[in-house]
Amino acid sequence: MKNIVIAIDGTSASGKSTNSKIIARELGFVYVDTGAMYRTLAWYCLKNKVDVHDPKAVATLCRKWKTTLECVENHVRLAVAGYVPEKEIRTAEVSAAVPHIAAVPKVRDWMKAKQRECIRFGSLVMEGRDIGTNVFPETDFKFYLDANLDERSKRREAEGVVENLAARDQRDSQRASAPLMVALGAMVINNSGMTAEQTSGIILAEVKKRL
Repeated sequence: MKNIVIAIDGTSASGKSTNSKIIARELGFVYVDTGAMYRTLAWYCLKNKVDVHDPKAVATLCRKWKTTLECVENHVRLAVAGYVPEKEIRTAEVSAAVPHIAAVPKVRDWMKAKQRECIRFGSLVMEGRDIGTNVFPETDFKFYLDANLDERSKRREAEGVVENLAARDQRDSQRASAPLMVALGAMVINNSGMTAEQTSGIILAEVKKRL
């Protein structure tokens, strides 16, 4: 069987990461968090004092930085000059910078090429905002997660993060390059009031049925 990609897109705090990890573990697939790649670039911009509001400067840095993809324990990570920032990319400062760098078309082109490279590690569960529409539009396994705004905000707060999710969703869905939208043929799951086990159970049942 050739390697397949399970694309899990959706809004902020809709459970993409939690469910993607469960599904990857259950199927023995490789897990890819594309949001972490954008966060890594945002962190690198801040570290190098590059203005995240300057698309040209961000695109130039993205073109020049030295990165490698690593797959450790079935989890793909982006290393910068051999270093994988983990805690550093989860700060409030990085979170605030991400939407700005993610809106730069040249950055999205670079990320798309890098994310498509991940298929060399095996079958993937890849989560993000444009996997089914832009990165792997050819995959037969597309899912879109959502939940009501109130519940998503509570999930974020439980993680100790205060974020204006409505503004983030609006920005992501209105950007010119690879906007957040439901991919053609995607199964939409509104998991308001559902546990991660229930959500991932729906996806796993669908994947196994199609396989």
